[in-house]
Amino acid sequence: MKWVCISIKTKTEAVEAISYGLTEIGISSIEINDPKDITSIIKNKQKTDWDYIDEDILKNKDMEEVLIKAYIPEDNPYEEKIIQIQEKLNNIKQFLDIGKGTIEIEKIDEERWVNSWKKYYKPIKIGKNIIIKPTWEEYIPKCKDEIIVEMDPGMAFGTGTHETTSMCIEALEQFISKGDIIFDIGCGSGILGISAAKLGAKKVIGVDLDPNAVKVAKNNVKLNKVDNIMKVYEGNLLDVITEKANIVVANIIADIIIEISKNVFKFLKPKGFFISSGIIKSRLSEVKETIINNNFDIINIYEKGEWCAIIAQMKE
Repeated sequence: MKWVCISIKTKTEAVEAISYGLTEIGISSIEINDPKDITSIIKNKQKTDWDYIDEDILKNKDMEEVLIKAYIPEDNPYEEKIIQIQEKLNNIKQFLDIGKGTIEIEKIDEERWVNSWKKYYKPIKIGKNIIIKPTWEEYIPKCKDEIIVEMDPGMAFGTGTHETTSMCIEALEQFISKGDIIFDIGCGSGILGISAAKLGAKKVIGVDLDPNAVKVAKNNVKLNKVDNIMKVYEGNLLDVITEKANIVVANIIADIIIEISKNVFKFLKPKGFFISSGIIKSRLSEVKETIINNNFDIINIYEKGEWCAIIAQMKE
């Protein structure tokens, strides 16, 4: 399949707003290239056991410039999307510094896109025992307690390298109990749900609005041999789930987390946990206040780089 790649040059503080704007107009295949993410990994290299990162990647990079790449199938009317993106950027720059805010367009093959970022994606340790391993990479376990999660994210979110994902995995590792039921909202590549299944969850349900993400997640579930535990559905949590979980995890963006917070208690068992991530620091207090106002206690707040994750528990 051929894709149209729409590249937007911006700044870290505008990434969340632009990403949300893209989802509002129906674009869900998004790649974020932020040099600060790579420097964060390098600084924490020993902590994450990322031994393969090539620091030459940052040569001649503008450390203040983020590149957001939005992917649209070539057979879709993408010209209209470009107009909509420009309108979103014009609106966002009224209240945020979006940097250059330029838009560039390129047509690419899916195979080329996949291969272009594989050189950056290597085995990485998250938390105490989780090892996220790309399917094409060799990895020899260093101890018997390591839990290997095989991933081929394709055109979906979730490789484990971004702070928002790694914080969710660390939280799951800390709060999951054997036999728990887990819901993963906006599951992307399925990385969080698969990690939950391998951490001892009895049942995992992943939901995503993007049919491509659902396809990728289902493939990764089978690859990790947890299809007896995890099921993936296309749609909204409110529409596809009727039961209750011990933990609901959502690695999305602040605005959607705020909306989810108003109803997520309906899907949680008493004293259940709500793990939310993808919250840029400037929005933390707003998201925190909304969660508290919807019958939750804040148990912990993780921070990595410009991002935050909130672990909340339902009040009795």
